[in-house]
Amino acid sequence: MTTILKLNASARSERSLTRRLSSHFVQNWLKRRPEDVVVERDVGREPPPPVTEEWIACAFTPPADRSVEQANMLTLSDALIAELAAADIILLGTPMYNYGMPSSLKAWFDQVIRLNKTFSFDLDRGDFPLEPILSDKTLVILTSSGEFGFETGGVREHMNHLVPHIKTCSFYLGVNGDDDIHHIGIEYQEFGDDRHRRSIDEALGGVVTLVEKLVKTL
Repeated sequence: MTTILKLNASARSERSLTRRLSSHFVQNWLKRRPEDVVVERDVGREPPPPVTEEWIACAFTPPADRSVEQANMLTLSDALIAELAAADIILLGTPMYNYGMPSSLKAWFDQVIRLNKTFSFDLDRGDFPLEPILSDKTLVILTSSGEFGFETGGVREHMNHLVPHIKTCSFYLGVNGDDDIHHIGIEYQEFGDDRHRRSIDEALGGVVTLVEKLVKTL
């Protein structure tokens, strides 16, 4: 049985294109694998709190030495990490805001990338002391953007700080490499023209194709 962690980061509800893509993925997946489990976490509507000095102190205090108040401060982080650890597929629907990720999604990453929970730190490893604890996860990134050309070789590739940032952080989510990352995006939203409509249709079709591929391998 496969567990999908469905993360939505859009601040929009009904008008959200990325919510439409993530729902399309889940609907098509469950048609083929109805016994599988989908866990939903909506960071767009219920954003995790940002990291604070007190939170950092709690996270770096050994569990046995934490006060009750410190342990309580990490309750949400523990819950988010538990959802992540149980997932086989991380299904991430996120718009591009100002060429990067929404602050709510960044807050989620900051809550789950945590010492001795999702990564270890050992100076004996030299210049690369951080090592992920989780492994063997598949990441599906579903995005939307108002402009276009953010792909490799595109006219705005240098302005894309969304997908590259997610890919960099994915190493600490248990995603082993690029072969385990799949990206489908909708573009041209601000233009609202035929290119945008084609982009939506292509993305919806791409989701179906990706589901058909993944159900055979996971």
